[in-house]
Amino acid sequence: MTGPWAEWDHVLKVDPDKELVAGETFDDVAATGTDALEIGGTMDMTSEKMQRVVDACAAHDVPIYQEPSNPGVVIEHDALDGYLVPTVLNAGDPFWITGAHKEWARIDDDLDWANTHTEAYVVLNPDASVAEYTDADCDLTAEDVAAYAGVAERMFGQEIVYLEYSGTYGDPETVAAAADELDDATLFYGGGIHDYESAREMGEHADTVVVGDLLHDEGVDAVAETVDGAKET
Repeated sequence: MTGPWAEWDHVLKVDPDKELVAGETFDDVAATGTDALEIGGTMDMTSEKMQRVVDACAAHDVPIYQEPSNPGVVIEHDALDGYLVPTVLNAGDPFWITGAHKEWARIDDDLDWANTHTEAYVVLNPDASVAEYTDADCDLTAEDVAAYAGVAERMFGQEIVYLEYSGTYGDPETVAAAADELDDATLFYGGGIHDYESAREMGEHADTVVVGDLLHDEGVDAVAETVDGAKET
């Protein structure tokens, strides 16, 4: 499993439906030191919003990936390094496990398979939009989460396992349990990372720390602190 994410300590997720902090630009975003930009969000996504953000980031050397929430928002752009497509393992609605993916393949005759990769999501915050959107079963123990991680890697050959707490800080012991279960897959952690220490703590267990809301709520200086924390480990 040799995807570029195997070398990432930090990913900055940019939500096209949210504004940057006043006075900041995408030049500032690209200069935070993050290893990659992931462009995506759950609610109110459109291809036009995606296009606007990718256009703004295109001049920089940071790898850019689109994380589409549904097939209708997928864009083609020379600056994109690829697509990271969630498949929500604990979704109650099977549309978010394989259904949306089938629709994308059906409607796109020129789908860029070589640069399209899946993220095996386990959604763990029941109050998050993504949990409601996918009807996710978030009532999981650490053992349950570790089992999902093992299934993702060994049964389905997933290169990325993504523990998504989406807006709230998760349980480090649960993250550690998932990490212990994996041999080669890259473990992403996202949710509630707000400073150096939270990024460092989760970075001790996860391979890659994902930061999102912090960019839009507090700005690039706060994000840069989390980059330092994630890379400390």
